[in-house]
Amino acid sequence: MKMNKPKMASEKGVPSTSKVQILLAQLEKMTGDSMVRDPETSRQITSKLLHLIQTQEKTGKEVMSKGTSGMEVILSSLESTRDAQTILNILCILSELLTLGKGRRVGVFVSKGGTGVLLRILISTSKEFHPSEELMLQLHSLLAKVGPKDRKLGVKARLSGALNITINLIKKNLQNVKLLLPCLQVLRVYSSNMVNAISLGKSGAIEIMFKILAPYSKKNTSLLKVAVDALAALLKSKTNARRAVEARCVSTLLTLYMDWHRNDTWHRHTAIRKGLLGCLRNITNTKLGRKSFTEADGMRILYNSSSECLTVRTLDPLVNTSSLIMRKCFPKNRLPLPTIKSAFHYQLDHALASGPVAQLYSQPPGGRTNAHLCIEPLKKVDDVVDDSDDNEDTEADTENDTENEEDEKDCRSLNDDIEKDINKLHPQKSPTRPFEELRVYERFFVELSEDFQDYTFDCSTTSSSSLARTPRTVLVPTAQALSTNDVTTQTSSVLCPPPKDPHYSTPAPLPPPALQLDTLRFSKERNKREEVAQDLSHALECVALKSEDSLNMDKQKGSPISTQKVAHSPLLLEGIAIRCLAGGGGGSDCGSEGAEDEGAVLEVPDTAQLLPLHDLDLYVDMVKGTHSVPQYTEVAYPDYFGHVAPTFREPLLERLYGVQRSKIFQDIERLIHPNDILDKIVYDLDIASCPVIESDGESLKFNSQFESGNLRKAIQIRKYEYDLVLNSDINSNHHHQWFYFEVSGMRVGATYRFNIINCEKSNSQFNYGMQVLMYSVQEAISGRPRWVRTGADICYYKNHFARSSIATGGQKGKSYYTMTFSSSFSHKDDVCYFAYHYPYTYSSLKMHLSKLEAMRTPEIYMRQDVLCETLGGNSCPLLTITAMPESNSNDHVCQFRNRPLIFLSARVHPGETNASWVMKGTLEFLMSASPLAASLREAYIFKIVPMLNPDGVVNGNHRCSLSGEDLNRQWQNPNAELHPTIYHTKSLLQYLAHTQRAPLVFCDYHGHSRKKNVFMYGCSLKETIWQSSISAASSELHEDLGYRALPKILSQIAPAFSMASCSFVVERSKESTARVVVWREIGVQRSYTMESTVCGCDQGKYKGYQIGTRELEEMGAQFCVALLRLKRMTGLHNHQHLLDLESDLIGTQPKVVSSCPTTYVMDEDEPSFLEAVDYSAESNDEDGEADNEAGAGSREIPETPDLRPERPSDPESGHGAWKCGPVASQ
Repeated sequence: MKMNKPKMASEKGVPSTSKVQILLAQLEKMTGDSMVRDPETSRQITSKLLHLIQTQEKTGKEVMSKGTSGMEVILSSLESTRDAQTILNILCILSELLTLGKGRRVGVFVSKGGTGVLLRILISTSKEFHPSEELMLQLHSLLAKVGPKDRKLGVKARLSGALNITINLIKKNLQNVKLLLPCLQVLRVYSSNMVNAISLGKSGAIEIMFKILAPYSKKNTSLLKVAVDALAALLKSKTNARRAVEARCVSTLLTLYMDWHRNDTWHRHTAIRKGLLGCLRNITNTKLGRKSFTEADGMRILYNSSSECLTVRTLDPLVNTSSLIMRKCFPKNRLPLPTIKSAFHYQLDHALASGPVAQLYSQPPGGRTNAHLCIEPLKKVDDVVDDSDDNEDTEADTENDTENEEDEKDCRSLNDDIEKDINKLHPQKSPTRPFEELRVYERFFVELSEDFQDYTFDCSTTSSSSLARTPRTVLVPTAQALSTNDVTTQTSSVLCPPPKDPHYSTPAPLPPPALQLDTLRFSKERNKREEVAQDLSHALECVALKSEDSLNMDKQKGSPISTQKVAHSPLLLEGIAIRCLAGGGGGSDCGSEGAEDEGAVLEVPDTAQLLPLHDLDLYVDMVKGTHSVPQYTEVAYPDYFGHVAPTFREPLLERLYGVQRSKIFQDIERLIHPNDILDKIVYDLDIASCPVIESDGESLKFNSQFESGNLRKAIQIRKYEYDLVLNSDINSNHHHQWFYFEVSGMRVGATYRFNIINCEKSNSQFNYGMQVLMYSVQEAISGRPRWVRTGADICYYKNHFARSSIATGGQKGKSYYTMTFSSSFSHKDDVCYFAYHYPYTYSSLKMHLSKLEAMRTPEIYMRQDVLCETLGGNSCPLLTITAMPESNSNDHVCQFRNRPLIFLSARVHPGETNASWVMKGTLEFLMSASPLAASLREAYIFKIVPMLNPDGVVNGNHRCSLSGEDLNRQWQNPNAELHPTIYHTKSLLQYLAHTQRAPLVFCDYHGHSRKKNVFMYGCSLKETIWQSSISAASSELHEDLGYRALPKILSQIAPAFSMASCSFVVERSKESTARVVVWREIGVQRSYTMESTVCGCDQGKYKGYQIGTRELEEMGAQFCVALLRLKRMTGLHNHQHLLDLESDLIGTQPKVVSSCPTTYVMDEDEPSFLEAVDYSAESNDEDGEADNEAGAGSREIPETPDLRPERPSDPESGHGAWKCGPVASQ
């Protein structure tokens, strides 16, 4: 058969008929029987070709050029010949070609079937009586070179029988280093296949490896490195790992590692040391391996060796691997608790039939109830740990080098949770409840039928235009001018304002005083400052109030509460308020010993000068009406004094290199040096009679027995280190994140380490710049009452405390996480408070609403109703805010009634306190005398439920109500008995839908713990379909893009808001949340969840800073301003002066002053998140954490509509118009 001449590519200076081409053509002609018949010629040709390739680099390029058949010719010749020398020549040719060509040439070789040819040659050569050593060397060298590029090499080798050939060759040549090296390299490649590894293990490969491994030596280090790596690959198989343990190889590996560690002083062979650690890491993936490692004193060996490596940065890989092994082998401990259920128990009158709470009730209660504060007998079933938390099958398969395995699992299933049922993505057209059931809610909408005939109006003060021209300053009563007797908390529907009378006359405008926080001083007797400092540690343990009669009664009964302590600080006991501003003297209710304690009397700052909406006495009155399950009798000083936002911004904390590793090593020291551990309990809520355990003065004092407090147990580990355990949500056995507790008895200058050891989330913003908050009472009484970000060496990592499968939905092998931080204290005898985020209690809300009501002006319509009563007996307030009509004429009253409604809610999750601060900003803006606020009130009627979960807030829960359920997962079918606030709030919305007055905007304020900035989640049919794999007809995809208008506006005017973080995808796991239910069932297109970070911002004006209450309140005000722009865009009103008014608050002058939508020059194309945290489009933190810990997210949505060609253009850019639907008929 005539052979075609190979088409060789020409290069510069190389003729088309080069020597290489001629030799390849000759070699191709000999392919087949001629090569067998004439071996001498084939030897000569291949020898010449080898010489050319070795001496001229361009010849190799010519053979491997694209479009040539040089490689096919060479492989065909290799497979055809039987001559050993010819085979050797061709193998050398291939070796030269693949060595110079790097990865691309190896890829070509593999694609041409080269590995199969090599394996066939290996098998045929091995069948010879005396196989050529040189041939075996070259074959294995080539296989080692091409093996990593051929993923199927392991399978091919096993099926062809090459595995045994290689292992037998190793056994026979243990002293032949030259041949042994490539064989071990091939063995390493084979072992990457798990089936191969098991087969090789049965053939004795592990025992052979230990014959090759040797103590420290400067000889044959390359061979030892390959042998160690091959052994590590073999030990990835659990079967081989157990085989190695049974052969007592763990102690051998530790001995070898320490030998190399001690002798490799110049760190030239760290690869061998790392390989030995890799072997130990794979062995300890099994339970038997961890046990053997511990028995061989591996913890101490690796701890000591790693400690010696910490100073050398290049040895970090060794330290990190050692740390991973030690953490894995650290014995799984149980939390130091009798039960993981909350320390407090609330008996439900209407128990659930199924679900986690029902399962909890099927077990004997393990906490304290609101009826009796005593510890009940321990459960028969231990719910803290499982019988075997060290679950080998799950842990060994999932353990890896990262802290974010749960996050990675979420990322692998991004689309799984997206709603794909078209029917569920369309709003429901039929009402879910008959109107007769909803008619009772008409009483909450008095404004929709009010005719105002009995009211007197003053047009000169209520005119919209006059308000816009002349802003009016409203005098806010101070704490001295407004006594608690003058303020009445609204407990029923009251229309505001009442008929015109002198009480509501407007005082003359007064300029606000300029306050300098750092120079502000409060009335305090100078000669008593020293005594106050001496006894402040005793005086500032809590703010409490008690009557003299109760004190005397307690004293006679031998009460542990002394009259001396009560005299020093206000207490709240039995609901009777007493405030001591001076020791002794007539009229004091502090007891007969007041004169003796005169020097230790607490002087409280006059916070009314700093916080016009904060009143100490009023707050105490509000606390008296607050009901908690533990029946709290104390008030925390931060809530009593109030918080004044710092005048400076607090930057994100820069994480120091190696801080997490050092903290982990300190934890490991507990096992290495157990005698150094105190393990002393200093605070325990499970000891009902006396949670605060008396100490000898060498320990800190802790307390969390006040509203919103959360700390269950404190254990002193070392002199300046404490483990802290958070309390579960009531009627729950998990949800540990929110903390708020008091610390006293500290030493100035000492650095204390605090470890919160039962966190649950797989990652936290504490790893990315977030700090805890601290409040110093000494600072407060010095004129700086404020929460400040504090803490150094902050990190968040998985610890060795096992999580029970009862709390993880049946998953075993899970661990808790530790959030650790260090802090020092500046003042002697101080009392400090630590919190996860800025606290905002239910009593603070009641005080705030009372003060807002007191500052209202005649032109403001404000009504406070009690929507319902919670399970715990607390009232859920409902606010109505709008502008009074200009007169009682039909036109003005009609305009008043027909204003669109805005429905806002917040704080369904108690631990998301930032939501309350945003709501505070919204409420204060709505009640202000700003012309913008006046215009906003004239445009809308606001219905606001500022706190949907008062019980959870009061009792220090993180996520649930007293029913033990996430209220934001109950909107589809709320229970009137178990979820009253959700049931009645949804009923209000259903009433509005029935009366054709559905809100224009619904927004539920939330907080987000794993994402930066402020952003929104909305609902979109189109965007959900785009992110899923379902197909839909174009008729089904018709959707008004108005849902994007409000977040788009916010991204332009609010510096903390990020459009890039917003998502409008509907997910299955969120179908029972407020946002989705209001969109689907009530038909509100603009239904949102607004998320505020607990950490800070990574874009815009606040980039690089942690968020504070000032920024959160600003966000609440900016939300209101955005509603004004939305009004203009939807054509509700067209006030020309609004453009100028907006710039006063926004601080940015618009480019064009016209009635058209205006674009503000602001950068909003922010980069994507780069942090290694689960930042799915709508993570489990829309409402904190999802019910399922491994809930999936969705892919990121482009931040602007114009990124998708089929979308209408963005009206804010001036190139198109929004398809905003008409306002609901009024």
